[in-house]
Amino acid sequence: MAKKSSINRDEKRLKMFERYSAKRRELKELGDLEGLYKLPRNSSPTRRKNRCSETGRSRGYMRQFGLSRISFREHASKGEIPGVTKSSW
Repeated sequence: MAKKSSINRDEKRLKMFERYSAKRRELKELGDLEGLYKLPRNSSPTRRKNRCSETGRSRGYMRQFGLSRISFREHASKGEIPGVTKSSW
């Protein structure tokens, strides 16, 4: 499980991104780089990190399922993810 501080930091960035997204879009359309520089850094969508919804792990994240590779494997082995089966040949 990831540290609580890193999970909370990422949630804070998400809230800040949502708060400033309209203003950021408006400034980009106008081409106002000075205005963009004055916005908080964490309001940028690229500062957000994809994390596993279950454990908070950032590495080995599978975007399609929203899980890390470890959590995905556990759920797939139990048959909890529809359409996913273990391959054998």
